[in-house]
Amino acid sequence: MTALEARTLQIAIQRDWKDVYRYASLPEHLPEWASGLTSGLQKSGNEWVADGPAGKLRLRFAPDNEFGVLDHWVITETGENVYIPLRVVANGNASEVIFTLFRLPGIDDEKFTADAAWVMRDLQKLRDLLEAQLLE
Repeated sequence: MTALEARTLQIAIQRDWKDVYRYASLPEHLPEWASGLTSGLQKSGNEWVADGPAGKLRLRFAPDNEFGVLDHWVITETGENVYIPLRVVANGNASEVIFTLFRLPGIDDEKFTADAAWVMRDLQKLRDLLEAQLLE
C-alpha cells in the first residue's frame, strides 16, 4: 500500500466557523461555489447527482456533525470513487476551510498544480460569498 501525494489547501474566512459549516454543508449550495459541479444537482436517494465537466457525477456526503467535517466522495461515470477531505475549523472568531487534494494515479505535475489552483479558486469563491453576506 502506497500513500498518495497530497496538498493541503486552506483559506481564512471572516465568519464564525459554524456559519461557514452550515452554509457549506448544504449540497444545494455547492453549485454556487464549487465549479466542478456545473449544473443539475439533485438528490437521488442517499446520494446527489450532478453534471460535472467530465460527465455525470454521484456524490455522497459525511453526515451532519458538530465537528466541521465536510468530507465527501465523488463517483465518476467510470466508477472511480474520489475521496475529498474537507474541514471547517475555528480560527479565533473566524474560520479556516481546509481541503486535502490527493494526487490520483496518472496525474502529472502540471495537472496536479492546475487542480490545486482550481480548488483554491473555489475556496476563494466560498470565502467571497460568505464574507459578502456580512454586508447584507
